[in-house]
Amino acid sequence: MSPRNLLPIMVVGVVVVAGVVIPAPAARNEAVPTIKIVSSLPRSGSAKGQTDTIVDGIRLALSEIDSKVTLGGVQYQIEYKDLDDATAAAGAWTAEAETANANLARRDQDVMVYIGTYNSGAASISMPILNQAHLLMVSPANTAVGLTKPGLGERDEPKRYRPTGEINYVRVVPTDDFQGAAGAEWTKALGCKSVYILDDNEVYGKGIADLYEAHARKIGLNVLGHESIDSKAQEFSALMTKIKSKAPDMLYFGGTTQSKAGQVAKDLASYGPPGCKMMAPDGCYELAMINSAGADVLNDRFYVTFGGLTTDKLAETPGGKNFFEKYKALYGKEPAEAYALYGYESGRIAIEAIKRAGKKDRDAIRKAALSIRNFPGVTGTWSFDENGDTTQQEIFGIVVRNGKFVFVSKLTVTQK
Repeated sequence: MSPRNLLPIMVVGVVVVAGVVIPAPAARNEAVPTIKIVSSLPRSGSAKGQTDTIVDGIRLALSEIDSKVTLGGVQYQIEYKDLDDATAAAGAWTAEAETANANLARRDQDVMVYIGTYNSGAASISMPILNQAHLLMVSPANTAVGLTKPGLGERDEPKRYRPTGEINYVRVVPTDDFQGAAGAEWTKALGCKSVYILDDNEVYGKGIADLYEAHARKIGLNVLGHESIDSKAQEFSALMTKIKSKAPDMLYFGGTTQSKAGQVAKDLASYGPPGCKMMAPDGCYELAMINSAGADVLNDRFYVTFGGLTTDKLAETPGGKNFFEKYKALYGKEPAEAYALYGYESGRIAIEAIKRAGKKDRDAIRKAALSIRNFPGVTGTWSFDENGDTTQQEIFGIVVRNGKFVFVSKLTVTQK
């Protein structure tokens, strides 16, 4: 080989020396300014079908702005991360997973909004962590009253969730004080004179069961008993035999599909009082409940209260119709679960708060969210009140019929 062949030969993008290809220095690429939004939801276990649609709703909201927002003349790319606060072993959310997610968000200074949680108990874990970081938290599903309303939960609620003394938590769903009362009045309207109450002994489940009981007694329903179940138990035949001796017209269960509502329904049908109906709150408004208990078990005897319309009725409202059309255009299907609309609503609130703040600043975004009034939501126009709760407090009654959730009526509370 001629010595001349050993001289460097410059080609586009590389330098060739003695047969070795060396990449040329890359052109300098300035990093794109980024804002991060994370969600923390149970992405493992039986709640996954429900949370799949919540995540779809969040992604739909971001798609409407092409995941970009301009603040102070600077365009930011919005990155969304879908975090799991459940484990495969538990099949539901765990305190450890939720704590890890909250700390991950707290430490990442690009995270401006935390969408979550699905379970009220999980929220009680992450709220104080995020509050100290002045990080906005938007829940698409929490309904426990103690998270936001003084005097309705435990003595130190909601103060213990706000170590800074500031409010950083908002939610887009109605709270349980209205849902519990509406459920009790619906029980009476269904012709029931007596009720036996069970709960899963968790923040959400026991909380709404207590509220249901208080209103049931106020309106003259005969409460024959109230106790907590062990949600780790495999079956409840002995408990149902005991309840059978009391002969209630209605069994009210404060809990979720994940805390054994399906098994309770099956055992009520097999061992409980003949003809006894069952009612549960919105934590059981999911296809997983029908799959768990069986359509035949639930048919025309399982009633659910929910802070929104069934998916078919929602499509008949202007905001709901718009949401449905956009969802179907993006995903090629209708939302399988009702909480898709609240995932979408949460995503829109996150975007609105960032835009209103006008800068990438956690505290400014937190304050901006709390200032939202007359928001054009999917279910109508609403605002956040002084506690961070939505002023949209409508509750609807739903029954299982022929393997589907079917709208019955809008519920009211006549006795305050």
